[in-house]
Amino acid sequence: MINAVGQSISSAIGATSLREGGKARAASTADATTISASSASASPAARMAAEGAPVDLDRIAAIKSAIASGNYPVDADAIAERMIALDLPNAG
Repeated sequence: MINAVGQSISSAIGATSLREGGKARAASTADATTISASSASASPAARMAAEGAPVDLDRIAAIKSAIASGNYPVDADAIAERMIALDLPNAG
């Protein structure tokens, strides 16, 4: 019985993964370059949409702290009403 000839299956799979990962990184770098070049000439609204919503890191830290200390009130009725309003816009 032959136990080994050439690369083992696992090292062949690993080599293929490395090659494919390199292609993906090269493609994503090219995509990022294209996106940043096109966003430079985009309208202000398009740039704002690409940047995403503003995030208030201080507010997030305050909420995390309140949750950790057990001082964050949860109004289940208000949450349920909002969820229903999202699903059934005419129900409110």
